[in-house]
Amino acid sequence: MQAPPPGANPQAPPGNYPGYNYNQQPQQPGFHPNQYNGASNVTYTHGAGGGLQTTKQGPPATSGSMPTRQPPATTSMNGPPPPPPGQQNMNQPPLMQPGGNQMNAGPPPPGPPRPGMSTNGPSGDPSATMQQRPPVTQPSPPNQYGQQGGPPPPGQYQPPTSQMQNMNLSGPPTMPPYSQAATSASGPQQNFRQAQQPGMFPPPSGPGMQPRGPGMMAPPGPGMPQQQPGVPGMMAPPGPGMPQQQPGVPGMMAPPGPGMMPPPGPGMPPQQPGGPGMMPPPGPGMPPHQPGGPGMMPPPGPGMPPQQPGGPGMMPPGPGMMSQPGQNQFQQPGMQYNQGQRQGAYPNQPAPAPARRLDPEMMPSPIQVIEADKEVNQNRVFRTEGRGLLPPLVTTKYDVEDLGNASPRFIRCSTYNLPATADMLKTCQLPMGICVKPMAKLPKREEPPYLVDPGTEGPIRCKRCKTYMCPQFGFIDGGRRFQCHMCHAITDTPHHYFDHIDHMNQRTDRDSRPELCRGSYEFLATKDYCRKNKDPLSPAFIFAIDVSYNSIKSGMVGLLCQNLQTLIDTFPRDYGQERSSIRVGFLTYSNVIHFYNLNSSLAQPQMMVVSDVNDIFVPLQDGFLVDVEESRHVITNLLEQIPDMFRDTRETELIFAPVIQAAVQALQSCERAGKLFVFHSGLPSGEAPGKLKVRDDRKLIGTEKEKMLFTPVGNVYEKLAKDCVTAACSVDLFLFPNQYADVATLAQVPQATGGEIYKYNFFRLEIDGQRFIEDLKYNLQRDIVFDAVLRVRTSTGIRPVDFLGNISMSNTTDVDLAAIDCDKAITVELKHDDKIAEDQGAHIQVALLYTSVGGQRRLRLHNLSLSVCTTYADLYRSCETDVIMNHVAKKAIRAGLSVPTTKIREELISQFCMVLAIYRKNVAAPTGAGQLILPECMKLVPAYVNCLLKCDAISSSHDVSTDERSYLRHLIMSRDVADTQALFYPTLIPVTTGEIREDGLPVAVRCSEERLIDRHAYILENTVNMYLWIGQNINSEWVQNVFGVPAIQQIDVDVGSLKVFDNDDSKFIHQLISTVQSSRPRRMKLVIVRQRDKLEPLFKHFLVEDRGSGGAASYVDFLCHMHKEIRTLLS
Repeated sequence: MQAPPPGANPQAPPGNYPGYNYNQQPQQPGFHPNQYNGASNVTYTHGAGGGLQTTKQGPPATSGSMPTRQPPATTSMNGPPPPPPGQQNMNQPPLMQPGGNQMNAGPPPPGPPRPGMSTNGPSGDPSATMQQRPPVTQPSPPNQYGQQGGPPPPGQYQPPTSQMQNMNLSGPPTMPPYSQAATSASGPQQNFRQAQQPGMFPPPSGPGMQPRGPGMMAPPGPGMPQQQPGVPGMMAPPGPGMPQQQPGVPGMMAPPGPGMMPPPGPGMPPQQPGGPGMMPPPGPGMPPHQPGGPGMMPPPGPGMPPQQPGGPGMMPPGPGMMSQPGQNQFQQPGMQYNQGQRQGAYPNQPAPAPARRLDPEMMPSPIQVIEADKEVNQNRVFRTEGRGLLPPLVTTKYDVEDLGNASPRFIRCSTYNLPATADMLKTCQLPMGICVKPMAKLPKREEPPYLVDPGTEGPIRCKRCKTYMCPQFGFIDGGRRFQCHMCHAITDTPHHYFDHIDHMNQRTDRDSRPELCRGSYEFLATKDYCRKNKDPLSPAFIFAIDVSYNSIKSGMVGLLCQNLQTLIDTFPRDYGQERSSIRVGFLTYSNVIHFYNLNSSLAQPQMMVVSDVNDIFVPLQDGFLVDVEESRHVITNLLEQIPDMFRDTRETELIFAPVIQAAVQALQSCERAGKLFVFHSGLPSGEAPGKLKVRDDRKLIGTEKEKMLFTPVGNVYEKLAKDCVTAACSVDLFLFPNQYADVATLAQVPQATGGEIYKYNFFRLEIDGQRFIEDLKYNLQRDIVFDAVLRVRTSTGIRPVDFLGNISMSNTTDVDLAAIDCDKAITVELKHDDKIAEDQGAHIQVALLYTSVGGQRRLRLHNLSLSVCTTYADLYRSCETDVIMNHVAKKAIRAGLSVPTTKIREELISQFCMVLAIYRKNVAAPTGAGQLILPECMKLVPAYVNCLLKCDAISSSHDVSTDERSYLRHLIMSRDVADTQALFYPTLIPVTTGEIREDGLPVAVRCSEERLIDRHAYILENTVNMYLWIGQNINSEWVQNVFGVPAIQQIDVDVGSLKVFDNDDSKFIHQLISTVQSSRPRRMKLVIVRQRDKLEPLFKHFLVEDRGSGGAASYVDFLCHMHKEIRTLLS
């Protein structure tokens, strides 16, 4: 994140978050002005401090920042940056807003101090050393722009703290404050002293300024009283960015006559009747009258600009105005001179005060962070030697060389530098945990974990803590013993495992043994690790097909049976196997269950119907689960006959729980692990165990009882899930609902068994058919293991206390998994049980015991060494925001079953405000209280927290169905860091513009409507859906090439995929979609959205930096809200 140029500062009026003060600074040309209501004033610099000079793998924390005149600082927000030497910051009129920043205070006006006015010196940069005047007893409240008193004395130097000078905040061009600086952040500036002769008007000091003569009144600044037209000696109302001319006297505005007061402006008390020279009585909150003669202006109130010397009725120059004759005149950069132009239908109609906004370009951007990491780490090798190395981001393509620590594809940490004590962790409130993906798929160029055969003795382990042999073990006594790095116990080396050690205390055979030189590896398990001490059999796949009326009518059954004939040949197999050894079985159901005998000795399959679904049993044992090759002809006949057998069915009632019970019994009877694929169409309403009713009460949304909508009904499915885990039966649910199906309850079994849910609302064959088959194909082909147990072992001082994911736990240490595939991740929370020694570090070993698809019992191990720190600076510099968000999202979803959504949102905001406040207090360099300091590695926390709060899984919204929210909750619980990052902050890719990088994709843009250009098209994807947005003014030739129609209005948006045409545009967009899709585990639904079409609100819902449809805060709003909360904590 680059720091802004010196002198610039965003400014906005008070909006949704009270208690802010704002600092007006010049506008910068080139930024598009936008209306905004509710933003605060936030700036960014890079902070000094021990932990802020280091980022990932080499680039410093201030990477990309411009040099400033002060020591480098942290990513800081808010505080008005001071002007360069000689530049003068004039006070803007106040907003009468209490409790804000008190920065950039100028010298007092001539004479004794007034009550309520501070006489402090400049403090624009709190880290700079300035000469301070003695403070008065009652400091004045800061004005609208966070300043007190008048401007700093000309020529006094204030070092720059940011790089946000001259930025255009929003709104139509307005009168910027004038400056007496000879230079600016944008470059050298000419210094003019305007020659003035008696009786001549001084030339304008800059664009947008009205000429003014001696003794003339300056136009009012924002919030000041407007002079009424038609009265001699009064000002005409100003236009946007310039004062209006007085009728009859071009370019002149006469001051009020003696004894005349200017009429009240907005928010000021009305004038009271009285004689000439009399002032109105003070209003509420106004200071009492001071002595003065007729025609004198009332003394300024708290925070008001001081009076300048002048004649009766004279006002000091306002922001952006010409100074009095004899003063230096300087041209301010970034101004536009729109002389003679005004807004409004009538000559003297005052223009509305323009709203201000914080420029998003000056805020931390996920896109900038992602691209910066790619520049450093893209296509490079990450070597895992050493302790506590921060890996590349999940959005970067890189290679991994395993040198003793597990690849970040297997394990990622919330912080790679653990705090040494529990008090330190409790104070900063950072989540301490890991995200484990034990079966992660590796790129082809990386070697998979080596398989080691330890022999009949089994793997070598520590005699005390049972940690398996790993590179961190230290051999002593000539190799005859080894010391465990977890518990420090010393164990004798078995005779068959002995080898000598060299002068470096390393075994001479170290490089030939994977368990001694690699972070990830596998052992062949002995019978001691098997059920009943017997070698396991190969697993089985069971397909349960809903053949009710809705499934047959939609075409799902026919499409599934047609494709299964070829998909059964794509089952996964172990390395070295010629074909898969997985068994297969089929059953169909509606309100009864049909079993099929597929024995290879039969010419036709035999159907057996079980109608007593209250006491389910499997009517056959031999012939239900068969070898694919041996029974291929029977399987083919069955799949061809199923659509015809149930073509005329009128049955609409469904059962669900008995189907799962039947599969569990079938697997238990043949002592196999396996997976059940259920293709289901709606709410199970048949008379059977697990019958459900519609309970979608939309009135509960947004109330404390909302959690009831996501709490599973009864205990039938909970008990059934435990039976599935015991039998090592994982369940995948393919759901095709046309109405409410109670996903929250149906998802219990897939979630507890390591399964998954696929959901196709209002399934249509021509639109959703291809996506459904692609999902099923990928599911059948991906790497998967069965009957697994996962245990996490840690070194002294820390221990795992919580596990999050699609898992089941029978005790506090072992995670039971009926199956786990290459896409499933488990988040583990760690806590202290003692102080950690900094020199010894922290160590983690993840052990996964499983049965492979070939029937082998194996043990996969992942080892990781982390650093330990005693300072907050080291802690914050080693955090990974994506892992933190994955962790808190899963905890929030689980908490949603017992805690109201509103409380979860409040706790999330409070937690991360405390995280950033502790960083500001203990790490960041001393700065003004008005600045928000963000750590370099966590500067995206406000953006991602806001995205998380907007996520449909957590946000209370009437626009999203309860089933859809339950589906997203289930999805997030099993996702890894890369998927949750893309789900919370979608990827927005320009299609018709932008350079193509090495990975085949253009550079993404920020998720905001402001980034959309109506002459282009964009792809937005969030791992669930893919939207193709087409601008209204896009080239018709591109429309013809991609869609085959001459105009955008003729595009058929009701399609599931794009047609392929023989031209470059069509080939390019297909290649783009294919590249994006290849990085996601699910086939995303393609939705075509035309600008200003009825589907555009759905697309805009995922532009997460903008305001949400239900009043959700924009990124700017939320940043300001966090700023306010952090300031409250710091105070």
